[in-house]
Amino acid sequence: MQENIIDIKSLDMDARGVGHIENDDGTPGKVVFVEGALPGERVGFETFKKKKNWEAARMTVLHRASSMRVQPKCEHFDYCGGCSMQHLEPTAQVAIKQRVLEDNLWHIGKVHADNIMRPMYGPTWGYRYRARLSVRWVEKKGTVLVGFKEKRSVFVADIKSCQILPKHVSDMLLPLRALIGSLSLYKEVPQIELAIGEDVTALVLRIMAPMTADDETKVKAFADQYGVQFWLQTKGPETAAPFYPLDQELHYLLPEFGVRMPFKPVDFTQVNHHINRVLVHKALHLLDVQPEDRVADLFCGLGNFTLPLATQAREVVGIEGSTTLTERALSNAKANGLDGKTTFYCRNLFEITPDDLLALGKFDRMLIDPPRDGAATLCESLGVLRKTNPEFLPKRIVYVSCSPSTLARDASVLANQAGYAISKAGVVNMFPHTSHVESMAVFDLA
Repeated sequence: MQENIIDIKSLDMDARGVGHIENDDGTPGKVVFVEGALPGERVGFETFKKKKNWEAARMTVLHRASSMRVQPKCEHFDYCGGCSMQHLEPTAQVAIKQRVLEDNLWHIGKVHADNIMRPMYGPTWGYRYRARLSVRWVEKKGTVLVGFKEKRSVFVADIKSCQILPKHVSDMLLPLRALIGSLSLYKEVPQIELAIGEDVTALVLRIMAPMTADDETKVKAFADQYGVQFWLQTKGPETAAPFYPLDQELHYLLPEFGVRMPFKPVDFTQVNHHINRVLVHKALHLLDVQPEDRVADLFCGLGNFTLPLATQAREVVGIEGSTTLTERALSNAKANGLDGKTTFYCRNLFEITPDDLLALGKFDRMLIDPPRDGAATLCESLGVLRKTNPEFLPKRIVYVSCSPSTLARDASVLANQAGYAISKAGVVNMFPHTSHVESMAVFDLA
């Protein structure tokens, strides 16, 4: 059988090599996405999914290697879905993510940034302080598996260690498997949520059946042996409650601003604590807050940006779509002595209108940190204010994004409807060895 061979020209958003099957006349034909292949490489491939205009494949033979290729550090990389880019040199990973951001800004938003910022780096191994680990009893193997899903599969990868988790958690994976396997409800634990603070490691067991007294004894003994705190979650995230020990509290620090942030293991916090400090520092530096400024922090969560901003501005207004979150953010502000300079409102920012923005009053500067869906309605409302009440527009916006495509979409609205120039943009390597692109852009009122 003739081998399928292809030259790889680029990487897609899922870190797959992209090439084209040549037509009979030598012109580029159908596009092929090849897992494990890198730009500049010539590879043999095997197709596992075929459509009219594209194919998905896996690399079978490496005929010509890229200078960017490295040996993956993790022994489970070939089949574990937790990482997709360990075979690519870390600085090259960031360069490709920067290219993804620039391509999205142009191809989706039809905009360019005046300046591309240097990428923000952090540790590339042991950085993941949050993770959702899948759990499954596998009858054929006679064991419980704990880890990430396999690539292209709903099955749990059989991993014994993980290089992107902190070492003390990686070393705990096999003992965790043994613990779950020893419980009466070993088939009723579908996931474990991991959250690490400055001095506490919390594990949230999602349990579908009640524990027996013997189960509780085993879990407590494990907590004592490995120095972790267990939480139990019986239904949705709101049901998560501490189980043992009860005298511990998760928190992280933003020492540059003297801020201590308590959080629960099911709260949204950044995966990479080191990069979060860099992210907050950079965002506030770019926002260039003055002591007399009134600042908006939209999609504020627990106050990750709000509280540091409050150390610099006259007033900061944090807005989030959850009453629970805004109450928790206010509690954090009080704990840090910043409640006198912060106000929190619960608003659905996906439905915010120009009138809603006017009712909040004029802001000198604005920070936007939305989820993957972006902030389309908010940006469109700012566009309306450009026509009706331009004096209410903040003179500078810093937009922190976890999706370059929605950032590009929103950047187009801010540039073409709200009258902002994109002065700077760049990537933040929050998730090394994955295709996830975190980025930041600065918009100045033209």
